[in-house]
Amino acid sequence: MTEMIGLGRGGQGAFTAAKLLGAAYALKDENDYSLAFPSFGPERRGAPVRAFTKLDTRPVLDRSETSKADYIIILDETLYSDQLHSLLKPGGKILINSKRKKGENILAFDGSFLSEALHLPTVNTVMLGAVSSISGVVTVNDLFQAIDTYMPPKIREKNKQAVMDAAGEVFK
Repeated sequence: MTEMIGLGRGGQGAFTAAKLLGAAYALKDENDYSLAFPSFGPERRGAPVRAFTKLDTRPVLDRSETSKADYIIILDETLYSDQLHSLLKPGGKILINSKRKKGENILAFDGSFLSEALHLPTVNTVMLGAVSSISGVVTVNDLFQAIDTYMPPKIREKNKQAVMDAAGEVFK
């Protein structure tokens, strides 16, 4: 099972990203299953939010929070702490929306710059594009299908552009 933890702040779309990632995985093949769910305290804009995505080729029955992740995706770099490394499986990676690299097992990607260039209010789909390139669990086309299925028509194209641009920028 591939497990991911998304960290963001209320209003940044961490749970939306988790749902889209799970949908992209499940939509690509009838033998692929996913589960996505949030964890947050008092519901208010700006409060820390955790979102979990579990991906497997068997039905996902474990509905508990992920204790060891393959990937941790951080939408707001202020949520980074060294303790996050204890939540990684061996070989796991942290993908952080940041201009600067933070250290071992950390991949920094300036998603904010790209989302601002596309006039997007959040960085969530930008980071999904980066995740697709880094993890290989879903393709850009899988994410396009999830966006077409679950996002309102008026915001689909901009978010698909964000995914595509981010996926292409990750390895430059």
